[in-house]
Amino acid sequence: MKAWDVIVIGGGIIGLSLSIELRKKGAQVLVVERGQPGREASSAAGGMLVDCQVETLPALQPLATASARMYPEFVHELQAESGMKIDLRSQGTLLFPSTTHASHPALQGAAVPAPLTELEPALAPSDRPAFYLTERSVDPRDLVAAALQAAKRRGVDISSGDGATAVSVSNGRVDGITTTKTSFHAPKVVNCAGAWSSQIAPHAFPTRPVKGQMLYLASPARKLLTHAIRSPEVYLVPRSDGRILVGTTVEEAGFDKRTDIATIQRLHSAAVAKVPKLRSAKILEDWAGLRPGTPDALPILGATATPGYYVATGHFRDGILLAPITAQIMADLITGTRCPYDLTPFSAARFSE
Repeated sequence: MKAWDVIVIGGGIIGLSLSIELRKKGAQVLVVERGQPGREASSAAGGMLVDCQVETLPALQPLATASARMYPEFVHELQAESGMKIDLRSQGTLLFPSTTHASHPALQGAAVPAPLTELEPALAPSDRPAFYLTERSVDPRDLVAAALQAAKRRGVDISSGDGATAVSVSNGRVDGITTTKTSFHAPKVVNCAGAWSSQIAPHAFPTRPVKGQMLYLASPARKLLTHAIRSPEVYLVPRSDGRILVGTTVEEAGFDKRTDIATIQRLHSAAVAKVPKLRSAKILEDWAGLRPGTPDALPILGATATPGYYVATGHFRDGILLAPITAQIMADLITGTRCPYDLTPFSAARFSE
């Protein structure tokens, strides 16, 4: 039987990125995915790399900022190793904040560099203040497909269609996992199972699915929008091929991934209110994803109370953004390298106190 150094439970962008980072450090890695790798929250995400202080919890800010800065190199490496193209856009975001957030100190230096009519001629006139943020956006489907291919090319083993049910423990420490069909052995295991993390014994991490519905519109003109547009009502994220992603909802609906017509129509109407030329735009597809939420909306990162068992889950709406930094700090932790960040705010122990 093949032996691995680390088993990663969950084949989303967090698990795949971590598996690649562990391989760089020489570890033999197995990724175990209950469905198909990258087909859950990772491919359902919007892909805005938001590290703005107005929208980021203070405890998360250092990781968010570091990860956003890592993105160009992260994407460059994945493209080089996979041979696949990733749509990473650096044109920035126009933020129309809520009244509450409009006076936030972090926005005082974020003036729009030109009249909105010049920056985005297709935008409907608005009497609300707009701010320019130097953010990037990425197509998550491109990203996760490239990460999967890069992981395979680096020699990461992938088991799909067979979910982990429990982490097995022998003599007080991890010795592998049990799945619905079989078992695998390794001295270290990382739970990256997203919204399903709570279902894997012996630790019931307090993650839950938080549903988000969204849709793709076919833009009537390929360059109708240059920037991502974000407001309390809706966000619009242009892709380089002319599609425009419209999102999203935040719903407590269990593991229900169905979309409903009224919600999709409401999102479409909100997009049209921002960009009237989208009125006749064809809806290419709609879908819902399940983000992994936690009680305090912060991820769960680090070692657990069981020696050899680690966790990297609960990234909520920031999984795509935080993939590079999560992979780096967790790989450091698992291989005994000093981590430059204080992970105390993200420890699983905070929920047992």
